[in-house]
Amino acid sequence: MTLQKQVTFWLATLAVFILILWLLRGMLLPFVAGMALAYFLDPIADRLERLGLGRLLATLLIVGVFLLGFVLSVILLAPLLTSQLTAFIQGVPSYVMSLQQLLTDENREWLAPMLGEWLPDVQKSLSELVTQGAGWLLTSLQGLWSGGTALVSVLSLIVVTPIVAFYLLYDWERMIRAIDSWLPLKYRNTVRELAHEMDTAIAGFVRGQAGVCLILASYYAVGLITVGLNFGLLIGSMAGLFSFIPYVGSLAGFLTATGVAFVQFWPDWHWVLAVMAVFGVGQILEGYILAPNLVGHSVGLHPVWLMFALFAFGYLFGFVGLLLAVPLAAATGVLTRFALRRYLASPFYTGVPRTGPDAD
Repeated sequence: MTLQKQVTFWLATLAVFILILWLLRGMLLPFVAGMALAYFLDPIADRLERLGLGRLLATLLIVGVFLLGFVLSVILLAPLLTSQLTAFIQGVPSYVMSLQQLLTDENREWLAPMLGEWLPDVQKSLSELVTQGAGWLLTSLQGLWSGGTALVSVLSLIVVTPIVAFYLLYDWERMIRAIDSWLPLKYRNTVRELAHEMDTAIAGFVRGQAGVCLILASYYAVGLITVGLNFGLLIGSMAGLFSFIPYVGSLAGFLTATGVAFVQFWPDWHWVLAVMAVFGVGQILEGYILAPNLVGHSVGLHPVWLMFALFAFGYLFGFVGLLLAVPLAAATGVLTRFALRRYLASPFYTGVPRTGPDAD
């Protein structure tokens, strides 16, 4: 098969895969989530096997413990988060009005010397910005609140996903061996190397970033609750969990928490600074301790490329796209770097004809 036919074949395969993914996006969630869960838990199953447990027993133990922890988390945290989310959605208009008053009335005396004749225009712009931002946030939260049960149904996450994860985790090694046996003999070593690079990138980010998000969610929630911020558990948890999107989770959490703190604590600015300090310490913790040790520097996913993949796949395929965005972004990055290496070693770049067994 010539190079042109190979490229055509793989491009056609990719197009068919994307088409099927798009057509079935409404029912793929439990299966994609189960696959992600099996991939996430496979190293634990391998370690238990090395300790002497059979694969079936190790799979049952892992899935059982995970389900128990998930159910306990839902029982303990879901009522608190639900009540805070409801109260937050209902309280957004009053918080916006209070924040507008702070920006346009109470701060006028100390803003006037700084802004002079520009003060009315700046206050108007700030007021419009706050109103538009609050409207977007309220619409997003209401959509999440009203469509959450349709998007992530209890049936798919509680029943179907664990079953899919169990079977995939139990058969993981056999599936890998079967796929490996299908690889073209001529390119088997190359494909294996690429697959290893993809696995390193995906595992380094997904497993590492999951730990980072959970630690940050716990830290932000405890920190904001300790400060006494209204909705501290909700804002802190969301800021931490959405930290898998570079800069978005922490920035959104910081702006939301600071706005609530101004309305709640002003003119006692010490508590406003305390809320800001919680996020400042969180950024130091993430940037210098958690990310280097849990995620590492060899993931190969640039933040801009990762954000683009998350937003693009989320827009096209919904929640399923968010689950697939990181693996596909990592795989695309590995293939792009491989293609670049081949190009830099090719006659198109060097101008020297290639020799040896790979010359074709």
